[in-house]
Amino acid sequence: MTAVSVDPGRPPARVDRRVRVQGEPVDGPYPPLAPEARRGSVRRITEVGEEVLHRPCREVTEFGTPELAALVDDLFLTMYVAEGCGLAANQVGVGLRLFVYDCPDEHGVRHVGHIVNPVLDQSAPATRRLIDDTEGCLSVPGAGMSVPRPDHTVARGYDQHGNPLVIEGTDYFARCLQHETDHLYGHLYLDRLSKRDRKDALRQMADRREAVFARRTKTAAELGR
Repeated sequence: MTAVSVDPGRPPARVDRRVRVQGEPVDGPYPPLAPEARRGSVRRITEVGEEVLHRPCREVTEFGTPELAALVDDLFLTMYVAEGCGLAANQVGVGLRLFVYDCPDEHGVRHVGHIVNPVLDQSAPATRRLIDDTEGCLSVPGAGMSVPRPDHTVARGYDQHGNPLVIEGTDYFARCLQHETDHLYGHLYLDRLSKRDRKDALRQMADRREAVFARRTKTAAELGR
């Protein structure tokens, strides 16, 4: 998911005053980039129209492997290079049910982590609302459109070692969890738009794509990658 506010290319400020990693609060300072990124390599981000983005991903059945750890590391670094707040495995061409995130919520809490084989809890709290807000996607570079989503969600899954996870999100972080889980079912946010809005998003992508790639190249260089 692209970190989108008014400007689809500019992420919301990352707030380090309070941080939750894998759903748990962290004591003391936390680095601007998750530690996994230091071990990662940058991978090419797939784009709308590529088959891997439009089919359901496979369940992860082997946990604790070097390959799975490397994929998590690479997803983190690739997400940061692309200035995103979430990235799913099929967005780097790997059709597995896994995504990473580094995303703020409306309380200024920064949520960092990964989740394997996530399933969204469909039970709705009485206070949950449907919110229209601008949404973008690293696989639809440069585009941003308004998408209605619930402002609260719970994702249940596992970490890369097979330990159970329950990740609760509100506001923008809830949107991120829903957006990335959609990817694992082979859906992009474009699929939630009217035909007219989808065409508008694709026009935005055509107009801004090269500028987005130039920014990613610059960010990679700044990170020494």
